[in-house]
Amino acid sequence: MYRTPEEMSIVIKTPEEIEKMRVAGRLASEVLDYIEPHVRPGVSTAELDRLCHNYMVNVQGCIPAPLNYAPPGYRPYPKSICASVNRQVCHGVPGDKALKKGDIVNLDITVIKDGWHGDTSRMFIVGGEGSIQARRLCAVTYECLWIGIAQARPGAHLGDIGHAIQRHAESNGFSVVREFCGHGIGSKFHEEPQVLHYGRPGTGPELRPGMIFTIEPMINAGKAAISELPDGWTIVTKDRSLSAQWEHTVLVGETGPEVLTLSAGAPAKPKLQG
Repeated sequence: MYRTPEEMSIVIKTPEEIEKMRVAGRLASEVLDYIEPHVRPGVSTAELDRLCHNYMVNVQGCIPAPLNYAPPGYRPYPKSICASVNRQVCHGVPGDKALKKGDIVNLDITVIKDGWHGDTSRMFIVGGEGSIQARRLCAVTYECLWIGIAQARPGAHLGDIGHAIQRHAESNGFSVVREFCGHGIGSKFHEEPQVLHYGRPGTGPELRPGMIFTIEPMINAGKAAISELPDGWTIVTKDRSLSAQWEHTVLVGETGPEVLTLSAGAPAKPKLQG
């Protein structure tokens, strides 16, 4: 069977490697379990970064993958987590500004354990009382994540994931960020394939057991257009609308998807229609 160069460059993980990815994924999720009680009004994202860094390094014996990460064309990332608040779409650099009640914040955690990466993110509503729009955006984005995960089964195509996410987001009046996507992951932070959160069903590489990648839809309350802040990392919505993101690392198993970034405190799978 002919396979495209992109398909040939996707690493199929062995059972031993998959087991290591399960460990790394669970540890990444446990960082979010740990930090959740600290996400409250008055705390800065720099303080959340400090707490997460210490937990990853001193308690888990992990390496924070983002710290000093420098893909081509980027200056080294200066923190151990990404913290994106309100209109920040992704890659928000933690800083000294205090969170306020009603803010929404995405905390994105990637750990390296024994050479393998676990990557996950969650939305938090600071103080537990966001606006109706904020709560709805976070909820619909979480549904988008799991609708995408449901497509990650052998014989499906990458385009099926993006199409399902895009259809759900847009049917709820929201827009999908196009410039950033999920990615293969393993011994490297970013591998093939790129996992778009929009697209046409039946397109892109065919999914095969042993593939591992992230699904991490970024959904805007307003338009999809984005811009970059002068720090060279933080991405924001151009129209200043709210943005939300959730992320899991997913294994294409023999019979369907397995989410590797689950832990005791991970939010429950949403109840979806159909």
